[in-house]
Amino acid sequence: MAPALGIMGLFFAGPIIWSVYIAFTNKALTGVGAAHPKWVAFANFTHMFQDPLFIHSLVLTAIFVIGSAIIGQNTLGFLIALLERGKNSFVTRALNTFIIAAWVMPEIVAGFCWYAFLYQGGTLDTFLQHFGLSQDWLYTTPMLAIIIANIWRGTAFSMLVYSAGLSDLPAELLEAAKVDGASQIALLRRVIIPLLRRSIVTNLMLITLQTLASFTLIFVLTAGGPGEASQTTPLYIYQQALQLYDISYGTAMCIVLLLIGALFSVVYIKLIRVEEVA
Repeated sequence: MAPALGIMGLFFAGPIIWSVYIAFTNKALTGVGAAHPKWVAFANFTHMFQDPLFIHSLVLTAIFVIGSAIIGQNTLGFLIALLERGKNSFVTRALNTFIIAAWVMPEIVAGFCWYAFLYQGGTLDTFLQHFGLSQDWLYTTPMLAIIIANIWRGTAFSMLVYSAGLSDLPAELLEAAKVDGASQIALLRRVIIPLLRRSIVTNLMLITLQTLASFTLIFVLTAGGPGEASQTTPLYIYQQALQLYDISYGTAMCIVLLLIGALFSVVYIKLIRVEEVA
């Protein structure tokens, strides 16, 4: 195991340890901070939690994750998998093809597709002009635009997870519930969802972490604008670290985002363990 552990330490643990060190210095990409960085202890973290733009970005990130991942992708993926369960028609296969195509499409391509659809003068705007509803959706409702675009792109993953989970459900148990007179809603609430609890928690953990770090789609659609109306934390990190060259401050925010992701993971893993014990 020594070679594998060495590679992991070099390419995974090494950059994390180096990033933690950088976060406690005044390291910059240019100037004195680049040539002679100094130890500043918790100055970056103190500044971070006094920075209203950082707090604002965390709030927008929470809205984005809850809206597009926990509610959007998770719910829509489950509904599609449930409706398609046991069906193998041409329409079902065609629908799955389109949904999965959106998922495998490069994120930057998906972003440009949605930009062409939503910008003023784009496909949606041209259609709505006939009803007097013309507007620049990326300017008036930027958060809604990026949430819907991310749901469209990421739903396929949740659908595949739930399709696999539904295919493993014991048919005899479902038939027994139907024989006992369980309605479709009761069957879903008392049998299907409890049996899929592990798949649900696993899916939530994965899509939460993916969405938490989402950058390209938002950058292509709104670049965090207008102003800071859709500037989630990854975009704010990019602005501070690579546009304003304050690499230490950007790295400190990355560590906080990493800890938030780790916290979500711990919560989801606890839920899985509780389910196993139960």
